[in-house]
Amino acid sequence: MIAFVRGQFVLKTPAVVHIEANGVGYELQISLHTYSQIQSLDKGLLYTHLHIKEDAHTLYGFFEVAEKELFLQLVSVSGVGAATARMMLSSLKPDELSRAIVQGNTKQLESIKGIGKKSAERIILELRDKLSKTKPGLNISPLINNTLEQDALNALIALGIARASAEQAIQRVIKAEPSLSAVEEIIKKALKTI
Repeated sequence: MIAFVRGQFVLKTPAVVHIEANGVGYELQISLHTYSQIQSLDKGLLYTHLHIKEDAHTLYGFFEVAEKELFLQLVSVSGVGAATARMMLSSLKPDELSRAIVQGNTKQLESIKGIGKKSAERIILELRDKLSKTKPGLNISPLINNTLEQDALNALIALGIARASAEQAIQRVIKAEPSLSAVEEIIKKALKTI
């Protein structure tokens, strides 16, 4: 397995990059996101994934580990191949794509070339929980966009409450008392409703 390639960027296109490392030229398939990151660089490091099929060995390159991890999550979904995963990462930034999946935003996923309604629903179904567990720093919630509510959600999760239960409890509290402005009050009232 090739974990990464560091070297001189000999050729850069929005889809492919050639890296010369110690006299060996590697061809890596890349996303537009990675291309935008390396566009002005002459040399650098790309994290890689070697995708092996019966008829081809293809090396995919990623500027960030997070993009590589998301790519691997996407190709683990039934019906999503490496080319489709790369298209998804070219259409949306990794954090935008993760957010769309966790929030269950099928419309945003359907806007990506090659992703239909059923594919979008399958991706959300299979990856929503995995991504919300592995990327807590994204502060993604399907229901909550307000920072006050987000802080309350993070606190409840830290207390060991399941994300879905915490979100529902916070929503009940906010609906009942929309004027609440203290995180502590939201947390206390939410705990009483769980």
